[in-house]
Amino acid sequence: MVDWYAWVGFIAFVVALLLVDLFGFQRKAHEMATREAAVWATIWIGLGLAFTFVVWGWLGGQAAGEYLSGYLIEKSLSVDNVFVFALIFGFFAVPGMYRHRVLFWGIFGALVLRFAFILAGVSLLDRFEWMIFVFGAFLLYTAWKMFTHSGVELHPDDNPVIRAVRRFVPMTPDYVGAKLFARVDGRLLATPLFAVLVLIETSDVIFAVDSIPAVLAVTRDPFIVFSSNAFAILGLRALYFLLADGMNRFRHLNTGLAAILGFVGAKMLLSEVFHIPVWVSLVVIAAILTVAIFASLRSAPEDLEEEVSHAPFAGAFAGLRARRKKDDDQAER
Repeated sequence: MVDWYAWVGFIAFVVALLLVDLFGFQRKAHEMATREAAVWATIWIGLGLAFTFVVWGWLGGQAAGEYLSGYLIEKSLSVDNVFVFALIFGFFAVPGMYRHRVLFWGIFGALVLRFAFILAGVSLLDRFEWMIFVFGAFLLYTAWKMFTHSGVELHPDDNPVIRAVRRFVPMTPDYVGAKLFARVDGRLLATPLFAVLVLIETSDVIFAVDSIPAVLAVTRDPFIVFSSNAFAILGLRALYFLLADGMNRFRHLNTGLAAILGFVGAKMLLSEVFHIPVWVSLVVIAAILTVAIFASLRSAPEDLEEEVSHAPFAGAFAGLRARRKKDDDQAER
């Protein structure tokens, strides 16, 4: 059991990393170039992997294996977040130079929400052992929906939270720099960037419902679950700027993610009769992720149009394009 002061120290370390990134290296709003994004993505992934050795020296090899497995699960599933971010930013026409700031606050909020989710999930499993079968079945169902591409369509304009924000929160018609709130004629108003942030937060809640049970299949230690979540989420901003323009290249990612969720779901369901060692989970997850990425990168360039239909959230993008075409047609009339 990790002592409370270790929790405080780790959370302070994560907050410090976020503040250094925001105020030290992103003081001036700008659109992150691919090269800069690649450097930052490498730094964040390096930190996440390096923490494995910290856990190893502190809590032992078993805990280190659990952390690394959880980190790989969360990191692979977080790629889906990138596709949703791209959809949201495109729908609201968010200027590229402001996206980093929105993602910062979105990730900050996601860490708080996931911390609460993790404590709730661990508490449920400790109090009701049978919940492990509920989580396992849910993960298998999610894996099936992901594999058949039937599960996710996101229409930001239909989001009830966004409708509530627009109805009850006075908002400026245009963006005011990178500000979430601005004072106009003596009134403090939200900007459209605040609506974008709300939608990003609500979408992360949806992802957490899938990803946290997946890590709980590997370990029930709340510190291991949270730390793997934290390091996976920290690099999402850089990952977005690195992958957003080439997301259609990841044709086979959904299949790989579905396989990972299916594996951890089956592991949960079989936990009472057959224990799968941590190192086996780690090897299986790493192998699935490697094969999915390699197969995607090996896809022929001429298959790009076909890849769009196989990409994660392809239905959402298709729906968005159809809706915009309909709006354009009405405007012409």
